[in-house]
Amino acid sequence: MSAPWRVRAAAAADRAAWARLRAQLWPDQDVADLAEELGDFFEDARLAAFVAEDGDGLCGFAEASLRSDYVNGTDSSPVAFLEGWYVAPSRRGQGLGRALIAAVEAWGRARGCRELASDALLDNVDSHRAHAACGFEETERVVYFRRGLDADK
Repeated sequence: MSAPWRVRAAAAADRAAWARLRAQLWPDQDVADLAEELGDFFEDARLAAFVAEDGDGLCGFAEASLRSDYVNGTDSSPVAFLEGWYVAPSRRGQGLGRALIAAVEAWGRARGCRELASDALLDNVDSHRAHAACGFEETERVVYFRRGLDADK
């Protein structure tokens, strides 16, 4: 029996639906800004995007990049890096997330990568579980800090 969805490379015609899914993953960002960023995936060979669609339209995506700089927890370069990964709640638990990861893995292997890396916020336990279910292993935890530099001091 085949899955009720399929995974494929993102196309320019996917932009509106893809941007709406991105807004579900990153709700604090403006959907117009999220849509504008999508052009980069069609212009930069170091970026890739895959979408999942079912009979109702897009229901998930995975975005990846090739990173040649140091990637925390990895030993090689370049590294395929999962920049964004989302599956609609109604499609979770059906293997769609794994299929998106498999597409990113194949893309990375074809570009000479030996590792796929990703990250998640410390408190995003659901993401941690999803990554583990797809074979990722946690390598480290990091808290970033910043301090403003006032011109007067």
